[in-house]
Amino acid sequence: MDAKLLALVAALTMVTYAPPSQAKPISLVERCYCRSTVNSLSRGYIRELRFIHTPNCPFQVIAKLKSNKELCLNPDIWWLQQYLKNAINKMKKSKQGN
Repeated sequence: MDAKLLALVAALTMVTYAPPSQAKPISLVERCYCRSTVNSLSRGYIRELRFIHTPNCPFQVIAKLKSNKELCLNPDIWWLQQYLKNAINKMKKSKQGN
């Protein structure tokens, strides 16, 4: 039997009996969570904020509303910028205190 044919059969056998991968397809991994953003939303409607930063997507802010609906916020909203500045300053002060 030819060595190339034997190698091909061995490779196909390994691929056939290899356990299935648990990883997501690349197209799902690279997809950004926020495709569109809301430019104005009152803070009173928000229950919690989540921040996502991935290499392939811009900075993303997800707001979970009191109605359990999730919206993507524009990170340039003025009150959100102030919230982030305050959070960063609070973290800096706590690190300096330790």
